[in-house]
Amino acid sequence: MNLEKIIDTAMERKPAELVIKNANIIDVFSQSLFKGDISVTGGIIASIGKDLKGKVEIDCAGKYITPGLIDSHVHIESSLCSPDIFAKAIVARGTTAIIADPHEIANVCGLRGIEYMLDAAGKLPLSIYIMLPSCVPATDFENAGAVLRAKELAKFIKHKRVPGLGEMMNYPGVINNAPDVMEKLKLCIENNKLIDGHAPMLTGKELAAYVAAGVKTDHESSTLKEMEEKIRLGMYILIREGSAVRNLKTLIKGVTNGNFCRCLFCSDDKHPDDIIKNGHIDNNVRKAIKAGINSIMAITIASFNAAQCYGLKSKGAIAPGRDADFLIIDNLSEFKAEQVFIKGVKVAENGKSIIDFPAPNHKNVSGAVNVKPFDISALTLKLKSPEAKVIKILPHDVITKAVVRKVSLNKNNCFVYDGGKDILKLAVFERHHKRGNIGLGLIENYGLKKGAVATTIAHDSHNIVVVGTNDEDIQEAVRDIIRIGGGITICKDKKILEHLPLPIAGLMTGEELEFVADKINKMRQIAFNSLKVNNQIDPFMTLSFLTLPVIPEIKLTDKGLFDVRSFAFTDISAD
Repeated sequence: MNLEKIIDTAMERKPAELVIKNANIIDVFSQSLFKGDISVTGGIIASIGKDLKGKVEIDCAGKYITPGLIDSHVHIESSLCSPDIFAKAIVARGTTAIIADPHEIANVCGLRGIEYMLDAAGKLPLSIYIMLPSCVPATDFENAGAVLRAKELAKFIKHKRVPGLGEMMNYPGVINNAPDVMEKLKLCIENNKLIDGHAPMLTGKELAAYVAAGVKTDHESSTLKEMEEKIRLGMYILIREGSAVRNLKTLIKGVTNGNFCRCLFCSDDKHPDDIIKNGHIDNNVRKAIKAGINSIMAITIASFNAAQCYGLKSKGAIAPGRDADFLIIDNLSEFKAEQVFIKGVKVAENGKSIIDFPAPNHKNVSGAVNVKPFDISALTLKLKSPEAKVIKILPHDVITKAVVRKVSLNKNNCFVYDGGKDILKLAVFERHHKRGNIGLGLIENYGLKKGAVATTIAHDSHNIVVVGTNDEDIQEAVRDIIRIGGGITICKDKKILEHLPLPIAGLMTGEELEFVADKINKMRQIAFNSLKVNNQIDPFMTLSFLTLPVIPEIKLTDKGLFDVRSFAFTDISAD
């Protein structure tokens, strides 16, 4: 920063590099609106006044200037796109900074995954801040690609782009003083770093202990009562409006003049077609305004509050000394970014990026599919009786039900698919260190009539999860996943009907967002029409959550069938 030059610009001794004239400026400090000009030099706002002069002048003609939007919690990997592609898409929609948790890629690649994200962040115009993943692996009930303890995370704790520790999902470990969890919390506290939370329905003394441990935020509130209790204890509430989970409609009713300063917006997980159709954090702002929130308050929640929470002192407001990250919009109710500036440079116009977004080097996070060679006999599921424990899928929900069903067996008491019953074989292949683990289970309500669907997106350890009507198609689908280096594939009659390669850790691609959205939509139609998958579920996202052993009631990992209610593995046979 050339401080002298900025002061000279503010004093009008030197012309500004850029002046935005005749603007209606959003004032997040006093929750008001005023008219004026904005001068920018060296990417910094130098002054706000009238009749300012600059080398480049843009006449707003009475349009509105708002601070750039900030996503307070997002997993870039959920877009299925590399950081540069994701950044290009959301910048065009008004997001100028994000707080990203690389939890997914860290579970696959460990420290290399974090390094990849930090490297990408340093090259992009979007300001990307990286929270260090707190739970790698998420549990001990599955094999992940890495184990990250406090000593590994310490390597990055002083990095300028690291505000703190990512969502602490292991709240039982917090409230019970688990040694490895304590080490991570103390690492952040000793370095004056923020700790993100993840505590759905935690209340009472357990919540108090969680907050006392240094956890400052939570994006898992789903009720007003939960939101109110957490704010009362001093937490920031991240109001989530993503693709898989949407809490804004409920929580926005609890936002008041008294507590809005403790509220932020986040997306958490945002899928390609959702970004294209609905936008990013601008979608949160529009929905909040439509729900009755004052437009300036909604903008403040989407910008200044996030900057305050995460210590981004140069972000979140239109004021001297702040980064020149701002949007020009035509009207507040529709809230559509016509022009987007980051550090005084116009980066997007009319929903399209207009500058280069350099791609990071993917070499160290590619080739992350390492499956031990297996014979088709490894897929044989032998049961003690026809009575079996089955994972029942619930439409539009990541929660599953544990049910007992009578299934069809052959003469050797091995499960066989029966077209008259909607019960299918599910398999999870360890894909990180060639351990050879293959977990087998049964699912209901997926609807598949022929073929197999497989993916390396399988929360949280991201092993290969595959469902099929027959072992031959299951085997071929897994082989295709290995061939393409990770991704999503659809197989029928031992032929691959379509696939989406995700060579970056088996989670992301460097292809454009529109390409990915089109391919996913095409594959959905194949799954629905050719394989007859239940059209009340997403065929790929549903699979990705069947492996998460912290969400009730029953899940499958590479180690076997896991009953979340008892937090223990269980036999598939009901007897």
